[in-house]
Amino acid sequence: MKPALAFDRPQEPVQWRDMPNGELIAQSIEQHLSPWWPRLFGYHLLKLGVLSGAINTENSMINHQVIVTGANSNADVIAEVDDLPFLEHSVDLCLLTHGLEFAIDPHHVLRESDRVLIPNGHLIISGFNPFSLAGFNQLIPFRRQSLPWKGRFFTPMRVKDWLHLLGYEIIEDKRFLHSVLHSPFDSKRWWNRIWLKFASKYLTPFGSVYLIIAKKRVHPLTPLRPKWQIRPKFHPVKVTTYGPSSRAPLKK
Repeated sequence: MKPALAFDRPQEPVQWRDMPNGELIAQSIEQHLSPWWPRLFGYHLLKLGVLSGAINTENSMINHQVIVTGANSNADVIAEVDDLPFLEHSVDLCLLTHGLEFAIDPHHVLRESDRVLIPNGHLIISGFNPFSLAGFNQLIPFRRQSLPWKGRFFTPMRVKDWLHLLGYEIIEDKRFLHSVLHSPFDSKRWWNRIWLKFASKYLTPFGSVYLIIAKKRVHPLTPLRPKWQIRPKFHPVKVTTYGPSSRAPLKK
């Protein structure tokens, strides 16, 4: 298993178009998130990274939405996703689409998102599945020189393990887009429709993109009453004093 910490920051896309079929990926993520927006409530939503900022969240029940990127004209707050300028427990929902692949320390990115999330807040993560046709392209040398294969793909199981360690409950885990994602894809063509129908039914774990929705669980600490060690009281044993005993002679 490759380490999560990288010594050099991978080149990250500045827009969805920088990746093959990037707009198709964004549309698919929006489609899978659409039924969730009416179910996620709160006051503040953070869209972490350029790609997250481009996701359409207008149907979200959370009105105050803030885009956080390192340097972008569309950003509401210019900051790194691993160093958020927000107070602890101040955000209701964090959206992180394809951000772990291009982070130096994905553990720290998750910890920082966890820091600003309120208890019972939600974290939405999407990424590329290495056990997919898109992931297998990383084995091709010339593919590693282009996006998104310059990034590091982490398995959904590994990401969920990280979330479990932070105390999160996984409430959604989906895989979709069963295609190579390195050539133009037209869903109107009949063979592509047949392939998508077959793959979504029989090859569900091998979708090129995963989507995880996790809920932050915080268990309150119930203070235990100290068990005072009570010293038992000393009760002296009463001793009965008897007088000298006389022995009557035996009668014959």
